[in-house]
Amino acid sequence: MATDRLGLYVHIPYCVKKCNYCDFCSLPTGANGVSDAYVRRLCDEIGEYRDLVTSPLSTVYFGGGTPSLLTPLQLERIVDTIHSVFDILPGAELSFEANPGTVTEEIGSSFRSAGFNRVSLGLQSIHEKEMKILGRIHNLEDFDMAYSILRRVGFDNINVDLMYGIPHQTPESFRATLEYVCAVAPEHVSAYGLIVEEGTSFYRNRESLNLPDADTESDMYELCKSVLASHGYSHYEISNYARPGYESRHNLLYWRMDDYIGVGASAHSFYRGKRYFNTDNVPEYIDSVGIGYTDAKITDREDEMYEYAMLALRLREGLSLTDYEARFGISFLEGKQKLANRLIREGLCEIKDGRFSLTERGFYVSNSILVEIL
Repeated sequence: MATDRLGLYVHIPYCVKKCNYCDFCSLPTGANGVSDAYVRRLCDEIGEYRDLVTSPLSTVYFGGGTPSLLTPLQLERIVDTIHSVFDILPGAELSFEANPGTVTEEIGSSFRSAGFNRVSLGLQSIHEKEMKILGRIHNLEDFDMAYSILRRVGFDNINVDLMYGIPHQTPESFRATLEYVCAVAPEHVSAYGLIVEEGTSFYRNRESLNLPDADTESDMYELCKSVLASHGYSHYEISNYARPGYESRHNLLYWRMDDYIGVGASAHSFYRGKRYFNTDNVPEYIDSVGIGYTDAKITDREDEMYEYAMLALRLREGLSLTDYEARFGISFLEGKQKLANRLIREGLCEIKDGRFSLTERGFYVSNSILVEIL
């Protein structure tokens, strides 16, 4: 369903070094940085939307990879192209991801001058041993320096990424990371449980990983909720916490199934009921032309009903029963009332103010609940 909210995602698939857990589309570049050929192709692809999209952008998100590897000139070229193709709403959220080991005064100032007002900084852990296990290129000193630079150049909306379930990690070491981050006081915190994904270095060495057991990881999840709540962060999505008014507006587009366009290698789009995506092969993407409309999949009603509910239930606000019925012409609870009542009795779900949502307890076992109810 098209709305007045439209997001643009820009994928920068280059990193100094690929992390051991990463299954995203990214290439290790060492000191070579971002390919100019990639930037040219990216700008060409953005230009393809000139006569296709009339809605203004409410969010722009540069993800990766490591967008903070872009040179000021490359960044300027991409942003100028975006402005030449799209209107950007006043007060729009413009975000970029950054690795602490790549943030300099010049890079921070370049993004701020280009209109970016939010940054997501990948810390993961404050402990050097845990960082090395993950394959991160930075240390805590790098993070401190990057964070200070970003504040100094004018960013007043910073997210810090954390991870739990890391090999050899303990609840005590995770608590230290949480307390440190709360003392730094970013506006937003993302905390993801480690998943050993196929194709990663961790997956290839999975038999030798000393992972925390399920009970310990559950303790870390509960610890994360309690520590962040005690410092004023609201748990608004399964893996995301924010101070009031600082929820990620771009990610909310995904979770609310609003329209978004993705450009760059591996980027996905959902626009006017169609899904399409680019190849995740970077050299192949550089040599390609046009956009993915030729391979667009029109989302059928059953798929859309499933995705709409699944994404909405990731949010603490949950699923609006009225909006669901208006969108699909059927009650979400039709044929599910008995199951819903059981989940409510078990304290895993609730219905409040016309919304069906998971409780805090339900968030941790969300996968099993979604399998049951969807």
